[in-house]
Amino acid sequence: MLKDITIGQFFPGDSAVHRLDPRVKIVLTVAFIVLLFLANGPVSYAIILAFLAIIIGISRISPKMVVRGLKPVLFIVMFTALLNLFYTPGDYIWQWGFLHISVEGIRTAIFMVIRLMLLIIATSMLTYTTSPIQLTDGLERLLSPLKKLHAPVHELSMMMSIALRFIPTLIEETEKIISAQKARGADFESGNLIQRAKAMIPILVPLFISAFRRADELATAMECRLYRGDVGRTRMRQLKIARVDFGALGIFVLVFAAVIALRQFGL
Repeated sequence: MLKDITIGQFFPGDSAVHRLDPRVKIVLTVAFIVLLFLANGPVSYAIILAFLAIIIGISRISPKMVVRGLKPVLFIVMFTALLNLFYTPGDYIWQWGFLHISVEGIRTAIFMVIRLMLLIIATSMLTYTTSPIQLTDGLERLLSPLKKLHAPVHELSMMMSIALRFIPTLIEETEKIISAQKARGADFESGNLIQRAKAMIPILVPLFISAFRRADELATAMECRLYRGDVGRTRMRQLKIARVDFGALGIFVLVFAAVIALRQFGL
């Protein structure tokens, strides 16, 4: 299961999606999430799905990798779908006690599953095609107006980037700890829920120790490189909006307009 967690990973490449300005990709990702909640019909979701499939194809990210990233959240997606299926009021077609299934519930559950899966894929594509440094610079530039309110924009962007960067590292560390504990005879699969929770303590304790040690090493490395935050900091790569960015924005505007138009007809 841990190997299926791919969020936070970056896959280097030279595709048009990789070359997009990180600010444009962040804005498009947020707008895509808004678009998912505006769509309310099968035709709208078909257009969104086709748009996302084209992006995955252009980025040259393996579809198997994209699908694999859905496995860790599959339980949450299905649980949400069941709640919508059994507790959405409407024209009941089946009822037993406090459980009931309605036509509206089936429709809501199907659209909720599609919406969550597309949302997870879209946000994963942001980290798949954007390096942590680019993501930090993009977030900082987008949030730069908040500096007038004395908000620590650079520090917040840096923390978010480091958090995403360390997700794969901590997953790898967890796998090593689990393998080491199993080699010592630890059992994580038998027993009831409470016993399994107690069995996780030999994993969590060294994991926390390792995380704090890595954080201390990172802080020391930043101090040795005279890191002092945003004051006097220069960037090796300057962010510039290119034609490919305007093209991506234009295509997304067309998709957004199409979904809004279809919303009026419930499609």
